Amino acid sequence: MAQFEIIVGSVLGASEYVAEAIEQVLLEKHHQTKVHLSPELTEISLNTSWIICTSTHGAGDLPDNIQAFATAIATQDLSNTEFVVVGLGDSSYDTFCYGAEKIEQALLQQGAKQLHPSLHIDVLNHPIPEEVAVEWLNSWLTSGN
Repeated sequence: MAQFEIIVGSVLGASEYVAEAIEQVLLEKHHQTKVHLSPELTEISLNTSWIICTSTHGAGDLPDNIQAFATAIATQDLSNTEFVVVGLGDSSYDTFCYGAEKIEQALLQQGAKQLHPSLHIDVLNHPIPEEVAVEWLNSWLTSGN
């Protein structure tokens, strides 16, 4: 059994649905979870595994609700933090999943360990992104992580 902090960056709610679907799978597998819809670094353990579900907003930016969190991690030692990223985006934009890429790079720069390659979901091809995220999560968990 593991502890997962599920950190959500969302504008229109799709990332929240993905986070809820991921949480349900983890709970069914007897893991502990906490979902952060308005993530604040002071409320999140640095010594656990993070699952970051975020969309991209505007010109490749992170959603407003996760901006302060992203700024806060830039000054932290995250060497005891493990993470995976689930990004949602629209491939018709040249900034497809830039928000997810930005947060992934910020985490790596601060020493966090990436547990599995990021998932980038194209909402044009997957109108129900939760299904893709659950399939990816089950595959990752089954692979021994």
